[in-house]
Amino acid sequence: MPAGTLVTIEGLDGAGKTTLAAALAQELRQRGRDVLLLREPGGVPVSERIRELVKDPRAEVAPRTEALLYAAARAQLVSEVLTPALESGRLVLLDRFLDSSLAYQGAGRGLGVQQIRDINLFATGGLTPDRTLLLLISPQAGRARQDDRGQEPDRLEREDGDFFAAVADAYDALAAQEPRRIRVIDARREPAAVLDQALAALADLIPPG
Repeated sequence: MPAGTLVTIEGLDGAGKTTLAAALAQELRQRGRDVLLLREPGGVPVSERIRELVKDPRAEVAPRTEALLYAAARAQLVSEVLTPALESGRLVLLDRFLDSSLAYQGAGRGLGVQQIRDINLFATGGLTPDRTLLLLISPQAGRARQDDRGQEPDRLEREDGDFFAAVADAYDALAAQEPRRIRVIDARREPAAVLDQALAALADLIPPG
């Protein structure tokens, strides 16, 4: 079994995952923790190239192709970086992981949560997070935050309200099914308050040092 700790951060687009991941990494490093911060899809060259493809608004990607591309990017990240880092005892913070595919492709694309779970368990070799922080925000609030950024939406961010409602419902269902692993964070609050919630949700796993 890996000696390290894998913490993943999940939620809808606009929930503040990247902001929390960076703040959490900084806080834990200040406490003397050896933290590796990664994102999905991406983190290694092959996976970053897949990221460019799946997010390209000009690309026409079929739902099953999309699911397999995400799983392929994840498989490469696990093999190249995650497994070695965890085996060496590191704390890994990962912006998105398996639950994103369950929610976005399994529910949002209607491919089936269990089918997507099976694909990704194969891709990851069964690797599961020790703790998942789920940033809870409504699809409407998440979309408003994205609009405020003034950035061109990527291919998935262009989906309609029904798609993101299905994703949000799937995240809620996952949190209800695995309350010990998935801890819900109120993403509507200010970044400092969100960080405090995250630290509290990790206190039993990563005691203050």
